[in-house]
Amino acid sequence: MPRDTELKPIDASGLSIPYTAEPLIGAEAWSLKPSLFAAALILLLIDSAVVLFMGGAFARFRMPAAAAILVALAVGALIAMPGQSFADDSKPGDDILLRQLDKTHLAYVITGETDVDRLSERGLAGLTDFLTYRTTLEPGPPIGLDITSDELSFYSLIYWPISANAPMPSPAAISRIDAYMRSGGTVLFDTRDQFSSLSSGSGTSPNSERLQAILADLDIPPLEPVPTDNVLTKSFYLLSNFPGRYNGSPLWIEAQPDNGSQPTGRPARSGDGVSPIMITGNDFAGAWAIDSNGMPLLPTVPPDEQQRELAFRSGVNIMMYMLTGNYKADQVHIPALLERLGQ
Repeated sequence: MPRDTELKPIDASGLSIPYTAEPLIGAEAWSLKPSLFAAALILLLIDSAVVLFMGGAFARFRMPAAAAILVALAVGALIAMPGQSFADDSKPGDDILLRQLDKTHLAYVITGETDVDRLSERGLAGLTDFLTYRTTLEPGPPIGLDITSDELSFYSLIYWPISANAPMPSPAAISRIDAYMRSGGTVLFDTRDQFSSLSSGSGTSPNSERLQAILADLDIPPLEPVPTDNVLTKSFYLLSNFPGRYNGSPLWIEAQPDNGSQPTGRPARSGDGVSPIMITGNDFAGAWAIDSNGMPLLPTVPPDEQQRELAFRSGVNIMMYMLTGNYKADQVHIPALLERLGQ
């Protein structure tokens, strides 16, 4: 039709014969769900009754009584199924939880300090981009968690930047973190104080004191710096240390029992599991943080782009360690298994 054509309804006022206006057929849709669910339930009840009958459950009843039971079950199912009513057990916030389950998300604890929380969000965003570009893992946007109310079990690793200026977590929040760690999750505590610890005379920063106060209410295992033969050193990249914005603080994990029967120099420990806790003072988020253009927000100390690259690689190794567990430790047994199969 020509441009700017105006569509108008048919003017039937001048017709010489009577007419009737009707709406389009199919304007009303009917849902078959109630009928189909009712039919499925009836068939299920009938099938269950037949199985019970074949097993002799109705042996003490006469045939008319058994038939009456089947009819009663079918009628009861029809009466119990309402026409168009459905149970709705959804809760507020369920749609947000479902969106968070579509992908793996890196999570961080919201401390209440604007600068710290922004740096955590931008840091995990930078690690998310690095994981997407360098690995097959494509996480979704980082998630900030309120540990007093948010569901924690959706996240395999939670980054917690420790700040002495932030409010002390409540006992209920500490209990939720403890339950999260007991159920298989891992919390990465980052005191971000390696530089200040080196410059202070006491060697203990306010952030470290706050971490000690938090850990006092947690049931944590014995800790040790990451050994050179640990899976964390080879879960994706080959690493000898785990720097962040600073370099010098060890990455503490759960201490593994010393097995004297194992030969020295093994590439990985056979019993190495996933540690429920990690502690560092190297400020991982400060090294990972990027702006909207992908440029670093903070310099490393000392300024060294190779140190930033190693910080990103440390984050990749930690994530792969969390998602795959001790599969690298299992791989060291492959030569022995192949040799045994050959025999």
